[in-house]
Amino acid sequence: MSCDVMRARILVVDDDPGMLRAIHRVLRRPHDVTCAPGPEAALELAGSLELDLAVLDIRMPGMDGFELMGRLNAEHPDLDVILMTGDVNELDATLIRAIQQGAFYFIQKPFNNEVLQTLVERCLELRRLRQERGHQIRRLERELAEARQFQLSLLPPAQNHLEGVSISARYIASAELGGDFYDYAAAGDGRVALLIADVSGHGASAAMMTGIVKSAFHAAHADAFEPLAVLDRVSVSIRAFDAARFVTLTCVRINSAPKPSLDYANAGHPPAIVAGPGGGLRFLEPTGPLVSSGFPDLTWEQHVVTLDRDDRLLLYTDGITEARTEQGEFFGRDRIVSQMAPGRDAAATLLDDILGAVAEFSGRKTQSDDMTLLAADFREGS
Repeated sequence: MSCDVMRARILVVDDDPGMLRAIHRVLRRPHDVTCAPGPEAALELAGSLELDLAVLDIRMPGMDGFELMGRLNAEHPDLDVILMTGDVNELDATLIRAIQQGAFYFIQKPFNNEVLQTLVERCLELRRLRQERGHQIRRLERELAEARQFQLSLLPPAQNHLEGVSISARYIASAELGGDFYDYAAAGDGRVALLIADVSGHGASAAMMTGIVKSAFHAAHADAFEPLAVLDRVSVSIRAFDAARFVTLTCVRINSAPKPSLDYANAGHPPAIVAGPGGGLRFLEPTGPLVSSGFPDLTWEQHVVTLDRDDRLLLYTDGITEARTEQGEFFGRDRIVSQMAPGRDAAATLLDDILGAVAEFSGRKTQSDDMTLLAADFREGS
């Protein structure tokens, strides 16, 4: 229930009728107070009450206050408890046990009425603040879930076939809102554009930047998705962000005519890999630095690589290469390469094999960074 510090539902349990009357007089005006003469009566009443606080005597026949507290908490997990005792022996041990078992406070009889009132109000105020914090957390969790769904909606299908190019992708976020991103689009005239990016950090800011990167990528349709044009648009688009935010990315445009090739620009991103069906490998190394609003005048180069029939392109983020064991050993690029042995398994199978190898290598169910893979199989004339 919603707790108000001005009025709360309080259960008082004591086998001393005089003590019950005294506490009832102290607390009844601001609160709804129910008194029980013993543990069994308290448990019967608790089943029909919504309680905020219980004030329990420790020494009672049949069941002590500690056991009663456990029984009440089983039925009302959010219930706060104040324990009372008139026993002057082993006070330190009783106090320690009260703390260990989760009591809000421990008070010794006889106590001043004002002390009890103040203690109860403090307990209820902290309870109210805790509940408000819980409401805020649940609201943030809902908003994060909505933002997560929106971010996932920015990603294109994990499988597609465009202009003779078969495309497969995998995306695993380490947090609710990750910083990795991939996209692709038909560029016209038998061309396909691919993008993989890694925004620094996680959370709402990283998610916003991935949305901006997507917008910049698709705006480059006007430039036929020329990789340098994509980079220039991303660089301009992120200038409103803090200089501590940056993006690494690789943009590739696969051309089927007049001669099979790809154009690419790599802004500080892990090198993409072009694998031939016979096992030959080529690496698309960076052609310039990462993209940052702190360095608006940076420039990049655009390179051209020829393609052969049945070449496969693999792009990935550093969440793959930097996945590590508990001892700190990195997965590395060589282990990616070892999964790309000659053979023509489907690209989707390759991506799943890489992710499986990462999981087996690291021994972890989750990694500290996002992991994204994007593969494209080129079929000349298909």
